Amino acid sequence: MNLVGIGTRVINFVVDFILILLLTYAAYTGWTFYVTYYNKTYFPFYDFLAAVTFLYYLFFEGIWRRTPGKWMSLTKVVSAEGKKASFGQIVVRSIIRVVGIALIDSLFLPILGRTLHDYVSKTYVVEV
Repeated sequence: MNLVGIGTRVINFVVDFILILLLTYAAYTGWTFYVTYYNKTYFPFYDFLAAVTFLYYLFFEGIWRRTPGKWMSLTKVVSAEGKKASFGQIVVRSIIRVVGIALIDSLFLPILGRTLHDYVSKTYVVEV
């Protein structure tokens, strides 16, 4: 089990975050149309960002244990035993990622040796 380094994790984050921002912008723009013309409830952009981030990671890691960023860097999420991470672990990862926010989450890297969402969900990101 070859754990990935910080550089690979940053590349994963940047690729995934660009895609998340594009999806969030599309969802927000579409919802703003409904707010304007159909008097629907307005939600701020950060609500869409949190929801899209959670669903993005839950969808990709829940099905394939990899996001597009992880596909590009040839990495995947595994359990502490090196086996396929359970769906429950992926849900915990996704929740911690949204609640912990990427910057606060990454501050735990020097302390714990891995990010908070990895530590709490008992998962690792490894090379394929």
